[in-house]
Amino acid sequence: MDCDRNDDLQDIQEKKGQKRKLEDEAAGDSEISASAAGDGGRQSLLSEVAAQVKVLESAFSWAEADRAAAKRATHVLAELAKNEELGTLLVEGGVVPALVKHLRAPPSAEGDRSARPYEHEVEKGCAFALGHLAVKPELQQLIVDCGALPHLIDLLKRHKDGSTTRAVNSLIRRAADAITNLAHENSSIKIRVRMEGGIQPLVELLDFMDTKVQRAAAGALRTLAFKNDENKNQIVECHALPTLILMLRSEDAAIHYEAVGVIGNLVHSSPNIKKEVLAAGALQPVVGLLSSCCPESQREAALLLGQFAAADSDCKVHIVQRGAVRPLIDMLQSDDFQLREMSAFALGRLAQDAHNQAGIAYNGGLIPLLKLLDSKNGSLQHNAAFALYGLADNEDNVSDFIKVGGVQKLQDGEFIVQATKDCVAKTLKRLEEKIHGRVLNHVLYLMRVAEKTVQRRVALALAHLCSPDDQQTIFVDNNGLDLLVNLLISSSSRQQLDGAVALFKLANKAMSLSPIDAAPPSPTPQVYLGEQYVNNPTLSDVTFLVEGRRFYAHRICLLASSDAFRAMFDGGYREKDARDIEIPNIRWEVFELMMRFIYTGSIDVTLEIAQDLLRASDQYLLEGLKRLCEYSIAQDISLENVSSMYELSEAFNAISLRHSCILFILEHFDKLRPGIFHLIHRIIPEIQQYFVKALTKSNQRSTLRL
Repeated sequence: MDCDRNDDLQDIQEKKGQKRKLEDEAAGDSEISASAAGDGGRQSLLSEVAAQVKVLESAFSWAEADRAAAKRATHVLAELAKNEELGTLLVEGGVVPALVKHLRAPPSAEGDRSARPYEHEVEKGCAFALGHLAVKPELQQLIVDCGALPHLIDLLKRHKDGSTTRAVNSLIRRAADAITNLAHENSSIKIRVRMEGGIQPLVELLDFMDTKVQRAAAGALRTLAFKNDENKNQIVECHALPTLILMLRSEDAAIHYEAVGVIGNLVHSSPNIKKEVLAAGALQPVVGLLSSCCPESQREAALLLGQFAAADSDCKVHIVQRGAVRPLIDMLQSDDFQLREMSAFALGRLAQDAHNQAGIAYNGGLIPLLKLLDSKNGSLQHNAAFALYGLADNEDNVSDFIKVGGVQKLQDGEFIVQATKDCVAKTLKRLEEKIHGRVLNHVLYLMRVAEKTVQRRVALALAHLCSPDDQQTIFVDNNGLDLLVNLLISSSSRQQLDGAVALFKLANKAMSLSPIDAAPPSPTPQVYLGEQYVNNPTLSDVTFLVEGRRFYAHRICLLASSDAFRAMFDGGYREKDARDIEIPNIRWEVFELMMRFIYTGSIDVTLEIAQDLLRASDQYLLEGLKRLCEYSIAQDISLENVSSMYELSEAFNAISLRHSCILFILEHFDKLRPGIFHLIHRIIPEIQQYFVKALTKSNQRSTLRL
């Protein structure tokens, strides 16, 4: 999909085969005391370790004293191994080979039927200690190189001699946990486990009567399946799926959590296994886990549903039909961050199907997804944006987007990653493409009859989304302009800014379609004598006196230039027949520039002389020159002088400059000084008039082109 930045679900969730948190057995099974480590520093610890290693090296027999000593030694070393900081010290003391040696039972004479004290206990302690050491990644390979793996795999089969005691169950669990930690994020050890035959017994243990063993076996399979296609295939070939799917229905949260985790890793980037999992009946129990009391299972289920929905349109529909939407939407509002993240992801995948989009919005998914855009987590934010991108594809959702303020949310959001920014931009584009026909009629209806808050949201959204061809219909004929303009004088600074931004967007659209003329046409045809006749006595028939200096001019040129000169020479004024006409209150350089414009039709108006020239052009009704002056002055509008510039435009009826001031105010509304807001209140009618003219004119131009 265009906006889906996640290559696969597991890129957003650390759902790897995770390290097993090893815990002591119930009270009475653990005789390890933390004080066994002593408090004499590194040297005393090394001495303690050496002593326990020596015991293990010398006590490899079925003699009761040896077994008791070996059990105590493994417990002491396991207690030390719980402290990850001591891992290197334990390795230096030779702990690993000694522990690996005792993963096997001591040899016994053939036919020996004598009692076996602490049977399974020493092996369990060794597996427990090695499992703790394997938490440190740098020790994993060392443990495997010392030969631990085949022995641990053999321990997984210890129950096959018919013994089902608590000690055997505990031993098997410790062995599975140790394999989990050894293989954690270690691809070579994952392969070794498979090559040593470890997958088959782990799959068989999924059916074990002890639930703790089931959990441990599932945890190991979860680790082995993560990003290892050969392991995945063998797990499936060993017929793990039927049992895993049954485990999904377990009332034990720990069981269904591990089962959904294994299935999630199996289907990750494996379309064929995904099909097998679905064919085996996993969909409904996974949907059921969305309502589990276990947040971890809910999270894993949402993630797995996202995987199921990733590339299969039919599956998207089936997931929704089986009741996934409502619990996923509820999860969007959870206090658990990861639940929100996974449910947003699942809904994002489901929302890429046309049949699901309206249903997700109808069930209340729109508002919580929009709220997630405020997240400071890039992945969660993107998941929500991707879901909204899908929902925006359905025309039935557009009015709801607008009604709840979704357009403003998308426009104003602070998005962390570029992919999310791109996704939001595409979502807004999708909405824009749908603002026509029945969708436009619906939102216009809302703008007329809904409560005032919704009316404002509609007007704000349409200012950004509507086609320029529809601007007059929306904002003039249906009074959308009144809603926007009134926001400028709202008591809420947020609403004021929203209104200004929307109006500025509207103005840009109108001007891009049909820009307002730079100057109105002259009432009489223009006659330009040319540069060579400026202040040239040749054929001159009138002279102006400016600051005591003579300026030679030609009546025919002046008569054609403006109504002011026509009145001067054709009317009843005394200048009609005068040869010399005095011009008061205009500096020579200003008058000379004005005359040059009359003779040539164009001049360069510098900022230094623009205001004086504006005054002169207004006095002599030279609209073309006036617009040139207004344009030059408008380039100097700033936050500090916009008020005085507006007053200047009023003094000389400089309409173009006035409009430039209005647009500047709207564009820089968030930076305006507080003192300028009295001006805004005063010029509201002028703003209204400007937009009515601009929007009506743009629509007329569009109609003419058609």
